[in-house]
Amino acid sequence: MRATPEQSALNAALRRDNLHGAFALTDARAVARCRHVALVDDVLTTGATAAAIARVFQAAGVPRLSLWTVAFTPPPD
Repeated sequence: MRATPEQSALNAALRRDNLHGAFALTDARAVARCRHVALVDDVLTTGATAAAIARVFQAAGVPRLSLWTVAFTPPPD
C-alpha cells in the first residue's frame, strides 16, 4: 500500500510502527478461499514483517499460515 523506510536500523517497536498499514491484498475474496498460505521471508529479525503480513491474510479469512525463513538474526538493541 505504501513504501516504507528500511528497517535494518529500527528496533522492534519502530519496525511494527513502520509497517502499520503497509500491506494489503489485491483480491481478498480469492485469497479467502485458500486453506493454507506459506509466507516466505529471507531473514527473520523481530518478526514484524511476517506478523504484519499474517494479519492481512488472517483478516481475509485464511485459516492456516506458515512462516518459512532462510536466516534468523538477533534482534537489534
